Amino acid sequence: MKNINKKESDNNRKIPSGYSKKDTLDRLNWLEEKTGMCFDQTPTNEPEDLKGIIENHVGFLPIPMGIAGPLIINGEYAQGEFTVPVCTLEGTLAISMSRGMYATTLSGGISTQYIKQELSRSPVFVFNSLKESSDFMKWVDTHFVEIKKIAESSTNYGKLLRIDQYPIQNYVVLDMVLDTGNAAGQNMVTLAAKLACDYIQNNTGYNYILESGFNSDKKASARTMIMGRGHSVIAETTLKHSVLKRILGLHLDDVNIFQQIGPTVTNMAGTTGCHLHISNALTAIYIATGQDTACVAENSIGHFQTEPVDEGLKCRLTLPSITVGTVGGGTRLIAQQKNLKLLGCDNGTHSSRKLAEIICASSLALEISLMSAIASGTFTQAHMKYGRK
Repeated sequence: MKNINKKESDNNRKIPSGYSKKDTLDRLNWLEEKTGMCFDQTPTNEPEDLKGIIENHVGFLPIPMGIAGPLIINGEYAQGEFTVPVCTLEGTLAISMSRGMYATTLSGGISTQYIKQELSRSPVFVFNSLKESSDFMKWVDTHFVEIKKIAESSTNYGKLLRIDQYPIQNYVVLDMVLDTGNAAGQNMVTLAAKLACDYIQNNTGYNYILESGFNSDKKASARTMIMGRGHSVIAETTLKHSVLKRILGLHLDDVNIFQQIGPTVTNMAGTTGCHLHISNALTAIYIATGQDTACVAENSIGHFQTEPVDEGLKCRLTLPSITVGTVGGGTRLIAQQKNLKLLGCDNGTHSSRKLAEIICASSLALEISLMSAIASGTFTQAHMKYGRK
C-alpha cells in the first residue's frame, strides 16, 4: 500500500471545499489534475440509446453530483487511491463520506475481502402429493448438467452455479444461483431460469411460477443476510489514536458507550443487520454509476462493528448483498459510464467485483463518520452546518 506523508495528505489529497462557483471550478481543476478526467460538462445520451433503460422518455433530470475522497483500498480487485462520485440531495453526505475516507487514508487505508458473487431467481413447482415433490427433487439433482446447459444457453457470461431446493408443503422452490459476470444480472437470471423451468416442465409435466419471492429481489430479508445476493464483500480498517482525536474528534470511551447501546437497541427494533445508514452510501454511488437504485432495498443490510485495539480502533463492515454491474442497464448512460471510468471500473475482467469493493469501502468510511458524529455529540451540529442552507 502506498505510503502517505503529512505534506502530501494536506496539500494534494484533500478536496477543495466551498459552495461558490469558483469553489466548484477549483474542484473540477483539482479532479482533472488528479485523475486526468474533465467533468465540466454533463453529456446526455440520444433518445435512441435509451431502449432498455426507460420508456416514455421526455428528457433528463439533473441531479447534483459531488466527489468524496481520498479513499485508499487494499483489496483483491480494488487497489490504490480512488476519488468516488456521489449523487445525492442530502447535505452532509459527501463531506461526511470524505471525512471518513480521509481518516482511513491517514490510518493506512481500508482492506477489503471479496467473498462471492451469486444472484438467483427462485421459481416454484407445485405438486399433488409429497411423493411427487420428493421424486421431482431427485430428478432435478440427476439432470443438473442438462439443466445447466439449457440455462447458460441464454447468456454469454452467466454461469449456473447450483440449484438449491427448498420443499415447502406440496411445492418445491428451486433457487437457481448464477454468477452473472460484470452484469448486475437481474434480467440474466430471469431468462436463464425461464428456459431451465420450461425444460423441466416439458420433461416432468409439472407446472411452475417463475418467481416465488424466495430470492428476496429488492426486499430486505434474513435469507439475504445469511446467504448473500449479488456481490458479498467485507471491509476493515484500523483508525489510529491520533486520527480518532484530530480528524474525528473521538475518544475510545465514547465509542465503547455507543457500542454498548446501539446494537442492543437496533436488535430490539428488529432491524436486519446492525449498522447506521448503509443505504445513504449505496444510493449516492448507485445513481452516480448507473445502478438499479431499487436494489438498495435489499442491499442496505449488513453488520458494522468496532473493536478497540492497541493501535486505535478497528472498524469492520460486512455487506452480503451488493447488486451492481459495470455493463448493461444504466451503466450505458454517458455520464454514468464516465464515473465508472473515474473509478477504473469501465472495463476489465472483474470490473464489477472491483466496483463492489469500492462501494463497501466507501460505505465503511461513511459509517465511521456518522458513528463518530453521534458518539462525540456533534451529529446535530454537523447537520445544521452542512444539511441546510
